[in-house]
Amino acid sequence: MARLSESFPAIHKTDLPELANRGKVRDLYKVGGRLMIVATDRISAFDVVMDQPIPGKGVLLTQMSKFWLDNLPACQPHHLDYIVSDEQCPVEYAPYIEQLRGRAMVVKRADILPIECIVRGYIIGSGWKEYQACGKVSGVALPKGLQKAEKLPEPIFTPSTKAEVGHDEPVTYEQATDLVAEFLSTKRSVALDAPELMSRIRQRSLDIYKQAAGHAAQHGIILADTKFEFGLYAGELLLADEVLTPDSSRFWPMEQYRVGEDQPSFDKQHLRDYLDTLDWNKQSPPPPIPDEVAQQTRAGYEDAYRRLTGKSLFE
Repeated sequence: MARLSESFPAIHKTDLPELANRGKVRDLYKVGGRLMIVATDRISAFDVVMDQPIPGKGVLLTQMSKFWLDNLPACQPHHLDYIVSDEQCPVEYAPYIEQLRGRAMVVKRADILPIECIVRGYIIGSGWKEYQACGKVSGVALPKGLQKAEKLPEPIFTPSTKAEVGHDEPVTYEQATDLVAEFLSTKRSVALDAPELMSRIRQRSLDIYKQAAGHAAQHGIILADTKFEFGLYAGELLLADEVLTPDSSRFWPMEQYRVGEDQPSFDKQHLRDYLDTLDWNKQSPPPPIPDEVAQQTRAGYEDAYRRLTGKSLFE
């Protein structure tokens, strides 16, 4: 993709024909037998969507997903057909190209499986809390005496539910298999075995993580953990949604890594740190974001993209 000028429009929300769904960050549209996923510049913190966008964030997320899909063998097969550009755009959305260029993905309409596929290479976040409570994460027993943010002996697959409201909940591999079995029972045209499908999902998740972590390490970045979504399309298991972005993964600068501590990261850390200084109850309505905080937040996303891809999107 060509580098973009700083003058491109910030997109907080799109209002285009055939809206199918609106998430925290992405707006989803029907395009014939396909879907168009538009990564806006919305940003959320503590499960609350801020009123101000982070200009360029959606383009960065989309282009980073494309980079991994193009470069990691384990990402194949996936749902992406193309990224909307001046050369390739659904004809009915051509009048809206300024809003869609570089940030919209046209994808196959896969049936998305009802689990988040989380891979952890380090013990941090909700996994750290669960480990402290019971010595396990999603039913996976871990060695005693691990410290916060410590690297695990081997990456682990720790699935969770996909909550419509509130937080996802961790589940064991067996419980995830039951959820997939229930999902398959509603797809009478799909003749797949849930245990065999879950085995494939776990292996692909681990393979993608290991390939991405290896690439990141070569560029001075630790991939602490990440989450994937998979879907079924014409009987094939496709990697779907965003892939290995700072919104779906924890990326840490290797040069600042310290076991036992919270780690600096390439995501919305600047925004969360700022919000933590306020007398705010972490519920809507959100407080305004100062321009300086918005700029620092985008800089984190840009830094991750530049380090991982060796390219810069913005002039």
